[in-house]
Amino acid sequence: MRVLITGSEGNIGVHLVRQLRENGHQVVRADLQPGWYDDYTQTNIVFPNDLLPTFQTFRPEVVFHLAAMVSRVTCEGSPHMAVDTNLSGTNNIAQMCKIFGSKMVYFSTSEVYGNTAGEQVETLDPLVPTNRYGLTKYLSEKLLEYEHREYGLDVVILRPFMFYHEDETRGAHRSAMIRFAEGLAKHQRITVHQNSKRGWLHMDDAVRAIAETVNLSGCHIINIGHPHIIETEWLARYIADLVGVNVEDYWDLIPLPERMTLEKYPNLDRQRALLHFEPRISIEEGVRRVVAQFL
Repeated sequence: MRVLITGSEGNIGVHLVRQLRENGHQVVRADLQPGWYDDYTQTNIVFPNDLLPTFQTFRPEVVFHLAAMVSRVTCEGSPHMAVDTNLSGTNNIAQMCKIFGSKMVYFSTSEVYGNTAGEQVETLDPLVPTNRYGLTKYLSEKLLEYEHREYGLDVVILRPFMFYHEDETRGAHRSAMIRFAEGLAKHQRITVHQNSKRGWLHMDDAVRAIAETVNLSGCHIINIGHPHIIETEWLARYIADLVGVNVEDYWDLIPLPERMTLEKYPNLDRQRALLHFEPRISIEEGVRRVVAQFL
């Protein structure tokens, strides 16, 4: 298939490009940063005129829409930009997909669930996100459901739960796992949120699941995650053991900050039924890969 990926140069995008090409698809990458490659186009999703030439030339059969303004901190700090990028930008992609007959795979977030108690199931509605990032993603989901219902847009909405990789960019949006591993390896203090729980899915597994969405039609919302849920305090202890330090000498245990989600328990029935996917990489193996980058 001809596949277009927006946000192709991000932590998920670079691995998804590789996976889709391994699966035999013809992939064109699109991102905001400059690039000079035959299979790449510099594109700002906020401006439809930026998108049109790529759609006209390549005529993608499937569009994976990853480009977004991410993290609760940046979205709270720049509310107009968050709405322009995450909501208006998604609308621009959806309209292009309608015009050119493309299927759309949209990357939402597990943050749409807010502090939903217990298992987080795709059928829960309405949801109450606890931060602007989750809110813009949730509003975009509703927009895409409308486009499917009223105009027949084929769309798969993915809600990813805690993806990670040992080659993850060490930037402002790096995961807690990366921060713990780097900090403890350098004998620096780390901040650990008390009582928080997550299921961590290695990126090599995640992109295998995501790639299967090309086979779906209609409208679907699917959680993507790992069934093994762990406490963040356990994660910090395990990393400290691998590094060879006493975690209690280096951690600051604090309550969860405002607007963050305490526990994430994804229901993964749709992941199994629709994508025929089960993770291969255990949390222990994945953490060992991450820690090895800092030793």
